[in-house]
Amino acid sequence: MIGFLRGRLAAKHPPVLLMDVGGVGYEIEAPMSTFYGLPAVGADVTLHTHLVVREDAHILFGFGTERERSLFRELIKISGVGPRIALGILSGASVDEFHRCVEGQDAASLTRIPGIGRKTAERLIIEMRDRLKVLATGQSLETRGPAGIWAPAPSPQSEAFSALVALGYKPPEVARLLQKVDPSATTTEELIRHALRAANS
Repeated sequence: MIGFLRGRLAAKHPPVLLMDVGGVGYEIEAPMSTFYGLPAVGADVTLHTHLVVREDAHILFGFGTERERSLFRELIKISGVGPRIALGILSGASVDEFHRCVEGQDAASLTRIPGIGRKTAERLIIEMRDRLKVLATGQSLETRGPAGIWAPAPSPQSEAFSALVALGYKPPEVARLLQKVDPSATTTEELIRHALRAANS
């Protein structure tokens, strides 16, 4: 199992990022909660990781804090909640916000996350109530100065569109959400953050 990676951020195209670790490029899928805290391309970063092995693929997931990874690991133990839905949960709510939904038995807020219906939301509340009490306190991701890696970047709008579709939103819904975004949002992370906020309002 790969526990963490420390290297240079070579590219970020939400929800996928590329890390250069000793000359090896690792493709990592990460929730938007992690993307919001990433440094600029070329900077050094450390991510906590979880490897999912399937018959057709090995997928590496990365998290900015141990708390995010711990929650992810607890979520995928629940019937009907796979890695994609767990990633969507962490993209649609912070660890603390998810805690509040479970503690307040707020199934309605959870159903606003793509892939989560009423029954799954209720199952999450029941099964996660006790598990949340034992989740470890996380550490922030480490960042260092720029390292001079260049990577081509698509437009923030197209990147945000692709990321939201990858998180489970349908293209027409993504287009509608992005139209509601405040014009002051110009970066990919800002566009996604505003769109997710609109989806949950």
